[in-house]
Amino acid sequence: MELKVINKEGKETSKKVKLNASVYGVEPNDHAIYLDVKQFLARQRQGTHKSKERSEIVGSTRKIKKQKGTGSARAGSIKNPLFKGGGRVFGPSPRDYSFKLNKKLKSLARKSALTYKAKEKSIMILEDLKFESPKTKEFNKVLNNLKLTDSKSLLILGENNPNVYLSSRNIEKSKVTTADKLNTYDILNANSLVISESAVKLIEKQFKI
Repeated sequence: MELKVINKEGKETSKKVKLNASVYGVEPNDHAIYLDVKQFLARQRQGTHKSKERSEIVGSTRKIKKQKGTGSARAGSIKNPLFKGGGRVFGPSPRDYSFKLNKKLKSLARKSALTYKAKEKSIMILEDLKFESPKTKEFNKVLNNLKLTDSKSLLILGENNPNVYLSSRNIEKSKVTTADKLNTYDILNANSLVISESAVKLIEKQFKI
């Protein structure tokens, strides 16, 4: 698959980039995608949820009523989960939701996601951006030239560029990442992938196994 390189004015240049079929033209594996996205979302969870159990409730240990003769069920503690203010039965407790996946499966998932985007013709190659200082207005202008202001877009840089990142931070539908931090969730969550020239070979090197 060959794509023309576009400049920040949104016009095609004379340069062309050939996308490697071993990364952008594989047989998609939906289950691998599911597992990789599931792992990504699981890692976003803080896991700090907590409710007090019976043993953690502060309250009197005095027997609240006599054992027999009341006509109702026996009860020995005000901390009983059946009473208001009592402990919670099987409540949530702090835990780590993350789980492991092997590298080859994660690589397959990301190549599958890139293949879907290539089939949808949702990938464009952009000349490397150079901002002298962080300016949201400038970045918004680039998105406008690329006709991406009304849809979700993911810009993939070859290396970390603070000025570009800070310029995009306040734009709701746009996200900037680098080739080494690319993940399946971000690829699928975007309507369009904008890959900088310098990132093309880095992506292929990272996912080509």
